[in-house]
This record gives sequence, C-alpha cells and structure tokens, in this order.
Amino acid sequence: MRRPWPLAGLILGLAACAVKPAAPHRVFVSDEAANVVHVIDGATDRRVKDIPVGRRPRGMAISPDGTRLYVASGNDDRIDIIDLKTEKVTGSLPSGPDPERFALSPDGRSLYVANENDSQASKVDIASRRIVWRTDTGSEPEGVAVSPDGALVVCTSEGTSLVHFIRASDGAMLASVLVGARPRDARFIDGGRRLLVSSEARGVVSVFDPARRAVLQTVDFQEKPIADNPQAVGLAVADGGRRIYVAMGRGDHVAELDGATFRILRYFPSGVRNWGVALSPDQTRLYAANGLSGDLTVIDRASGRRITTVKLGGRPWGVVTAP
Repeated sequence: MRRPWPLAGLILGLAACAVKPAAPHRVFVSDEAANVVHVIDGATDRRVKDIPVGRRPRGMAISPDGTRLYVASGNDDRIDIIDLKTEKVTGSLPSGPDPERFALSPDGRSLYVANENDSQASKVDIASRRIVWRTDTGSEPEGVAVSPDGALVVCTSEGTSLVHFIRASDGAMLASVLVGARPRDARFIDGGRRLLVSSEARGVVSVFDPARRAVLQTVDFQEKPIADNPQAVGLAVADGGRRIYVAMGRGDHVAELDGATFRILRYFPSGVRNWGVALSPDQTRLYAANGLSGDLTVIDRASGRRITTVKLGGRPWGVVTAP
C-alpha cells in the first residue's frame, strides 16, 4: 500500500505558497498626467473609480482619523481634500506655490508642505485654512516628514542635496545637512529616534540621528545592485520599523531593508520608474506606483511574488491605502 505522505506534503507545500487574500481596503494612486486619483479595490485588485482633482496631483496623505485624503495639486497651488466616505473632493487648502510632497502633523491639525518652485517649506493650519509660516530652503524641496512628537519638521532639497531641520512651531531653520544627490523622501522611525532620507541620483538611503542632525549609516544600493541604474525615491515602513521598503525609480524594483541593520534583504520587480510605495492596511501587500509604465504593481510581502499589475495609464506618482 502506498503511503499518502508525499501527496499530503505536496498539498501542504502548495498551500504554503498560496497568496493569502488581503483584508478589504482601498488603494489610492495620484496620476500627475491624468489629473485624477485612481481608486483600486484592494480585495479584487480592480480599478473602480477615478476622482478628478487639480492639475498635476502628486503627494498624498490620509488624516489621522481616517476620514479624509489630502492631495497636493501642484499646478493649481493647493491641497485638495477628498472625503473618504463619499470619495469626492469636498474642498481645498492653500499650499503655497507648487506643492509636491507634504506631511501631516501627528494631531492632524497642520500640514507641512514642500513648495518646489519657490524653494520654501510652508505650514498650513487646516481649521483656519491659512498658511502660518514659510521658511526658505535649498532649491527644489520635495520630501517632508514630521517627528512623532510634532516638534520637528524635516524637508529635503533636491537641487542642493540638503536635509533641512525646521522647528515646527515657528519655522525656524535649525540645521541643514548634506546628503546624497537629489534627496527625495523622508520618514521618521523608532519613535522619532531615527530618520530615513532617500537620495535618488546617488541611490542611497541616509540613516540619521535627528537629535544630533548626524548621519549614522548609509545604505548604498550600488553595493548590491539589482539593475543598471539603482535609485532611491519613495519610502514605506512596515512591522513597526522592522522592515523598510524603497522605490528604486528607474531601477524598476522595490528594495526591502532590515530596519535594525539596514541590510538589503530582497528586491521585488515593479513596473517602469517606480516612484511611490505603500503597504496595505494589514501589511500583507506592497504597492508600487510606476510612472513610465502607467500601472500599479501588487506584491505579496511574504513570498515576494508579484500578484498582479493594475493598468492605469497616465503617470502614476504616489500611492496610499485606507481600510
């Protein structure tokens, strides 16, 4: 009599390799060419709606209470507000000229905006819909992050390869530190004890001690290249900071880093010119917005497998998710 174990083992192996469905959620992708925010059903990976917004939408953020999606409409000098229940634009905020990326304060009361054309960072009070302060930065500011205690704002300047440390209360410039060429995104981790800054042209991520404004470590993607042109653009943080994901830009991949050692663990293929990355609310899936192939790559985090590619057209730029 033949023993059933080989078949049972095969079934178990196939089950282990199966991609688990994600919990229901929505994926929002800004499209800077089509002037819409694409809405994808995270359970079916289908595009279900396009929300018209201002011209050249790029950076996005969801309010801490999960009720609103803010979208930077760069060519209209404003931040559009989308009600997440109706998925319609309900108003806008002033932003200063050419907003690109921005960050919300932890209490959800303020927005900190990178004004690319004017080489400034701005603070916007959401309740009164007014700009509270403006601070001069290096040329082409883009990335913005706010410390978990709300006291410190970080803004990156592409044109001068600087990271600016700004006091949130009054916009005072505290320090400017040189990093790799064309810094793009910034994220605080470890409760604000460390700061990550991606540099596109140099293809590195700089790890800062924000209290000392000092670089502790540099992740250089040239040392373990996956493509001819590894870059570093958008950042996403998972598992309480234990894993970091980096969009590789024209390297057409997403990199996975160990959040303790910052060792490069894996690369996942994406579409062409991966600009933004985000995780599903349950953190089982990774999304990569690809500007030059006009699509969204859906990746299973556990296996690293590409689940599907959602065709969008236009030039997808940023991506965020909500339950």
